[in-house]
Amino acid sequence: MPQRTQYRPPTRVSVMPPVIKNLLILNGLFFLAQFVAAETLARSSMLASVLDLMPLYPPGTAGPDFWPWQLVSYGFLHGSFGHLFFNMFALWMFGVQIENRWGSQRFVFFYFSCVIGAALTHLAFVSAPIPTVGASGGVYGILLAFGMMFPNQPIYIWFLFPIKAKWLVAGFGALELYSAVTGTQAGVANFAHLGGMVIGFLLIQYWRGKLPVQPDRVMRW
Repeated sequence: MPQRTQYRPPTRVSVMPPVIKNLLILNGLFFLAQFVAAETLARSSMLASVLDLMPLYPPGTAGPDFWPWQLVSYGFLHGSFGHLFFNMFALWMFGVQIENRWGSQRFVFFYFSCVIGAALTHLAFVSAPIPTVGASGGVYGILLAFGMMFPNQPIYIWFLFPIKAKWLVAGFGALELYSAVTGTQAGVANFAHLGGMVIGFLLIQYWRGKLPVQPDRVMRW
């Protein structure tokens, strides 16, 4: 049998690696487009019509149609500036070390796998014809990866209270599961958040050679 080789990530370190930088730019541009379409253009404009096709809609409902590209496009739209800011801040905060460690190609594949996995999980559990937007599914996958790679690194809540990354991730996961089951966070796609974390966990375990299906190159850290 051919011997599996060890994955060797690049060693260059950057405070703004290329995938994260481009994701920040694209999400910012799409939010600007949402603002322009909502505040300065008629709802019948071409820009508004295109943006209306980008949120994630459950298929087979009385609402707007589902299209396959929505599994990705919903992750570039946000419901408010606060929604955009916190998602992008978390993406940068937790993603920089991961992209620097993995390399951009592996990182972008991981991120969009979590975005798509989050969308599919949401569709599996939620059928209300309500548009879903936000990069949170991908961000929660990045958060999970950070907790697995740097479990003992302290994260400062409100820049004051330190907590180890592994406990922060476990707390977020438990909160999302509780909220998804009880429905206590109206308007929040909790199942999408959980889906992003689960897909991220499975993908990392596959890369590490921990699943029955083995990769060509085992990733170690």
